[in-house]
Amino acid sequence: MTTTAGTTTSTTSDAAGDATGAAATAAYPFTAIVGMDDLRLALLLNAVSPAVGGVLVRGEKGTAKSTAVRALAALMPPVETVPGCRFSCDPRRPDPACPDGPHGSGPGESRPARMVELPVGASEDRLVGSLDIERALSEGVKAFEPGLLARAHRGVLYVDEVNLLQDFLIDSLLDAAAMGVVHIEREGVSVRHSSRFLLVGTMNPEEGELRPQLLDRFGLTVEVAASRETGERMEVVRRRLEYDEDPAAFAARWAGEESGLRERIAAARALLPEVRLGDAALRQIAATCAAFEVDGMRADIVMARTATALAAWAGRTDVAAEDVRQAALLALPHRRRRNPFDAPGLDEEKLDETLRQNGGTGDGGSDGGTDGDPDPDGPDGGPGGGGDGGDGGDGGDGGGQPPQDGPRERSGTPEPSLPRQSRDEEGAGPGQGGGEQAPARAGEPFRARALHVPGVGEGAAGRRSRARTAQGRTTGARRPQGALSRLHLAATVRAAAPHQRARGRSGPGLLVRRQDLREAVREGRESNLVLFVVDASGSMAARRRMGAVKGAVLSLLLDAYQRRDKVGLISFRGSGAEVALPPTSSVDAAAARLESLPTGGRTPLAAGLLKARDVLRNERLRDPSRRPLLVAVTDGRATGGPQPVARARQAARLLAADGTASVVVDCESGPVRLGLAGALAAELGGPAVTLEELRADTVTGLVRSLQTPHPTHRNTHRRAA
Repeated sequence: MTTTAGTTTSTTSDAAGDATGAAATAAYPFTAIVGMDDLRLALLLNAVSPAVGGVLVRGEKGTAKSTAVRALAALMPPVETVPGCRFSCDPRRPDPACPDGPHGSGPGESRPARMVELPVGASEDRLVGSLDIERALSEGVKAFEPGLLARAHRGVLYVDEVNLLQDFLIDSLLDAAAMGVVHIEREGVSVRHSSRFLLVGTMNPEEGELRPQLLDRFGLTVEVAASRETGERMEVVRRRLEYDEDPAAFAARWAGEESGLRERIAAARALLPEVRLGDAALRQIAATCAAFEVDGMRADIVMARTATALAAWAGRTDVAAEDVRQAALLALPHRRRRNPFDAPGLDEEKLDETLRQNGGTGDGGSDGGTDGDPDPDGPDGGPGGGGDGGDGGDGGDGGGQPPQDGPRERSGTPEPSLPRQSRDEEGAGPGQGGGEQAPARAGEPFRARALHVPGVGEGAAGRRSRARTAQGRTTGARRPQGALSRLHLAATVRAAAPHQRARGRSGPGLLVRRQDLREAVREGRESNLVLFVVDASGSMAARRRMGAVKGAVLSLLLDAYQRRDKVGLISFRGSGAEVALPPTSSVDAAAARLESLPTGGRTPLAAGLLKARDVLRNERLRDPSRRPLLVAVTDGRATGGPQPVARARQAARLLAADGTASVVVDCESGPVRLGLAGALAAELGGPAVTLEELRADTVTGLVRSLQTPHPTHRNTHRRAA
């Protein structure tokens, strides 16, 4: 679903992140938010029933995503906790496995529900917890220091820019959200504690998408966009300026509406256990999930919980057809089976037809009646709908499959590894082989197999290749090389323990000396420079391969976009090569250049490789830590320029000597294949893959081959590691 909002103010995330209604500066009132009906409804449904599973908010910057989440936290009912429990145990039902337990019977203490923020740069220790260093050093005991997941228990966990989190953090976060329990087995500490929270993640799709399996772990999703209505934008600005001028006075004006909404949340929570999900509604839910071909059963369960919460929010004890429809609009858009690069969405006509066929009204003009508005008759539905301030191709060649080549004539005597090709494949005519041809349309993109640079680097954070990072997973320990950066406590304790008697230490505590110190070695993922070298010669057009080739390159560009890579594009044709796009972080620009790429002429393969070497040398001076990945998209023919085959082999060897990781995408097709791309890959020291093998659902040894350094590269990789 899409909702609109309209203020652009920035919000700074606090790493420790704890916002309550009792903050020194009054939170922006939830009932004062203008528009954003879908977002407000999704948040309120999770406040009524945390079992719904949280909300993923997708939208452009400055659309009040953070403001809405912070405003909701102030509406959450107070939490009763066991006094002194760091894990917020409920005194009526304490966790028997609580690390601070066992808890006896007794009165609890009340506090506001917390909103805990998880910053993008958080470490795994900060998220799940770690060994208590102070007690380990002073008392010589192993004690657990809770992380943000423990702090968020029975509150709100807010993750801004969730799509920029490292994958291992997302995995830990969503596992805890799904199971309600955190298990920690690390540094000799074994801990289990409860962690149930309302999970809200926000993201700007322009900065990259989440993996489909991670999208599925969010209960609901909402699209937000700035309002295009003048009156609504005016009301947003007016209210925001009033709030900035005097937050306390502004909050006081909305205190009555806030109190009424808080009471309505409490009433819906009390009514929720009495809501009945009948067989008719359950049939509609199952039929809808089947019709949209969502994977697994999580969608059915989330829809059922959402429809039940909608009925409770409306004050009813039976789930109606409009509840099922509204639940589908919130729970299915990010789960429907689609091309991996399609934006989330839902065909509402298909939804209405499915509901009609299975006994529902399927009223396409309704978004669930009164349930579609967070408070249609209540205090939050003021003029303009409420206010805010916030943070702010056509499948040309059969979906990328190359057509089969016809019979091919060959003339001349081929060289041993890179034979010459006939002139008829270069586009016709003598000289440079025919004129320029109209750009081919890109084939349908697909989900591309992951390509990695071998070895371990130290580049900018990303999602492609292995790298030593400050925030990654701890993989080991070592003696400090210079100043101590990240203490590995368990390894330090193990190194010091055998020497305590010799150092005269007989009582509690641990005597640690400098030679005992060990620093943590962490490993995460880095982004790379992916440089595409694309054959745009007449041989590609003669066999009508260019559409499939562009589809494959577009797929790799989209993959680079999601992995935070820089990309560059070089094309070679006719008499030379050109840099179609210098290395940039804008994958959109690369896709546009690719679409307009002309074809025709001979195949100056050597010129393309040498141009790539020049570009990589310049980029290495600008950013030495960013490792490159050269992706040569060609059939391996070399016909342009003097001694084309010999010069191409020499250029490939120069790139290999530089330690450049390379992959050759073999565009040759048809029953008779010369294997020229494989010969080129051998000279580059990397693997060759066909267009078919490039697809992620094709089982090949590609990843293994990419992770095994070529002999030419080993010294370079060892230095990078």
